[in-house]
Amino acid sequence: MMSNENNNVEQTPLQEPSVLDYVKSLFRFGDGEKIRLPEFVEEDQRSAVSNQQSAIGGQPETSSTFQPITPFPWRSLLALLLALIGQRFLEPPATATPLAFAFYIAAFSALAWGIYRGEWTLAPLKITAASTDPLTYRRVPLFLSIVLGFWAFISFKDNLFTTSNVILWCLAILFFLRAFWLSDSNSNSILKPIVSFFTRQAWTLTFSRWTLLLIAATALVFYFRFTQTASLPPEPFSDHAEKILDVYDVSQGETHIFFVRNTGREAFQMYWTLLVANIFGTGLSFLSLKLGTAILGFLTLPFIYMLGKEIGGPRVGLIAFVMVGIAYWPNLISRIGLRFPLYPLFAAPTLLFLLRGLRTRNRNDFLLSGIFLGIGLHGYSPMRIVPFVVIAAFVLYWIHAQSKGARRELILWLVMLGLAALIVFLPLLRYWFDEPELFGLRAMSRLSGVENPIANPPLQIFFSNVWNALKMFNFDDGEIWVHSVTHRPALDVVSAALFVIGVAMVSIRYIRQRHWLDLFLLVSIPLLLMPSILSIAFPRENPALNRASGAYIPAFIVGAMAFDGLLTSLTGGKMRQVLMLALTGILLFASASQNYDITFHQFNKSFRQNSWNTSDMGKVIREFEQTYGATDTAWVVPFPHWVDTRLPAVWVGIPNRDMAMWRENLPGTVELPGTKMFIVKANLEDLNGNDQQTLDVLSSLYPNGQLKMFDSDIPGHDFWIFIAPSQ
Repeated sequence: MMSNENNNVEQTPLQEPSVLDYVKSLFRFGDGEKIRLPEFVEEDQRSAVSNQQSAIGGQPETSSTFQPITPFPWRSLLALLLALIGQRFLEPPATATPLAFAFYIAAFSALAWGIYRGEWTLAPLKITAASTDPLTYRRVPLFLSIVLGFWAFISFKDNLFTTSNVILWCLAILFFLRAFWLSDSNSNSILKPIVSFFTRQAWTLTFSRWTLLLIAATALVFYFRFTQTASLPPEPFSDHAEKILDVYDVSQGETHIFFVRNTGREAFQMYWTLLVANIFGTGLSFLSLKLGTAILGFLTLPFIYMLGKEIGGPRVGLIAFVMVGIAYWPNLISRIGLRFPLYPLFAAPTLLFLLRGLRTRNRNDFLLSGIFLGIGLHGYSPMRIVPFVVIAAFVLYWIHAQSKGARRELILWLVMLGLAALIVFLPLLRYWFDEPELFGLRAMSRLSGVENPIANPPLQIFFSNVWNALKMFNFDDGEIWVHSVTHRPALDVVSAALFVIGVAMVSIRYIRQRHWLDLFLLVSIPLLLMPSILSIAFPRENPALNRASGAYIPAFIVGAMAFDGLLTSLTGGKMRQVLMLALTGILLFASASQNYDITFHQFNKSFRQNSWNTSDMGKVIREFEQTYGATDTAWVVPFPHWVDTRLPAVWVGIPNRDMAMWRENLPGTVELPGTKMFIVKANLEDLNGNDQQTLDVLSSLYPNGQLKMFDSDIPGHDFWIFIAPSQ
């Protein structure tokens, strides 16, 4: 064993345990003897963290001659370098996977050595509060909440929001919060600075270095999230046609709670898109869908920052904020224009207030967590896994020592959180009560053989899906081209390497300290992956970046914790400060460059090749309208595995029209007045992809018709334009 601070006998090098002995000791349970690092190392490192955060926040350090308190972290830097090299070998085409494993094994060895020497440590966890719940509530507001909630539940009939049932619902929520919310005796002190700011005669604004860092980070991620919004992705597909029709229904007064089109959709995006379309004047268009979800994805980032700050401190929050902001995975699912970003948007605040509530033991946080959970259930169906994540957090907290003194209140807090979520969920609860099969159809179509027969034993598929989902971060993100660059890691090289190191460090710290939060961070990743894993009937849809998007929250925070720990090891003199800034700049530049290339080059090229150019068809139809004054006599002739004939109409600004004219119905167009236009599938490189039969029918019906080719810059995306002059 190593000597402790009270021993004055100096050990010889022969008595010092090896790194292998230390690693082995980490996995001894029960009464097994463990090798522990000297306590003064951890205490000094906590002091270093405090000094570092004070320096970043603009406050002067306690001493201008601050000296490093750890050896130069060359082992930790070596571990990072080896992990980066190993991850680089996993980039497509991954032809050197065994070599990647070898470098990662070497990286883990160097990491264990660095941890043993006290070089690379995570930021200390916050102390759990010792307060208890007063177990009070307000009877009248609770009674009113129950009555109004029941009344609202009855009123949510016919799958419709109405003015009256929405008012009843909102009042029920407000009275429920009033019934259980703990008033802060210092609430007036919160308002005083705000009142003072607006009533003072002269305003002065001061910016600390930390504020400037936040502004710069926000500008960077704003650029990544909103540049080229109009052009990336360039084309819609069938799901977008369904969404625009749903939004159109809302604009026509059909205020549904649940939209049954295309196996069913929750309502949040439909109302949000209509709001965005009205604010920005973009109409019921593909751009409105993309702009709306891009904003939702951006709104997730402040919660990522606050969650990282809650877990590891302000610097962890800032690092996670930047990593998520520039990463290709969360960026793409926010740009597609579908409901995908709603999962992480509401999962993040649900986890934030849940974890903060378990640390502070303040019931208000649990109420807020329940509110965000309930709203999220109106957003995207993968959010339905989050209640199980919440229960897992309570269970893990209860079985660990940190819950001492609060175990009796845990059930109460969980019930409060659940009731808050339930009362927000009331409209969907009523629809679930009325139409249970339709409400669960989409989930059951993936979980069971309702839509597709299950080929292999379900348990076998499940464990295979678990493995495939877990390896998506560093190996393979699946084959769904609409929201990913297929068969590459879901994370860039820098983020993936830091994620693996972070998982290792959090695991080691849990083994040493047995803190529930470390275990929860690890467990939450596979739990939040479950909406993708549970695609039992369609295992080829797993992993799916959209259904797994909630898992990027803990994944990036764990990576940020590792990055923060490495920066802490470089705290010290001027040379170390220069090295810390240089390392941060190099890693940030490398990560940003790769993510930019994946998002704006690789994905854009892949998406254009795999999607159909309905925007070009929309332009042709607009030109026809400008020439002949109508679109009623412009059609698209359907062909198997070709364009969704509703999408060209979206580009023209007619969201509720299907422009299909089936081949068998072509003779009926002869009697219609005016010039007519038919868009027909063309693929001269593949004769099976050329709709020659339709061309023959059109030539026989309209002998004087004119045929020309629209030449696309993408091979295989050409189409015929047949103009039939007025007869």
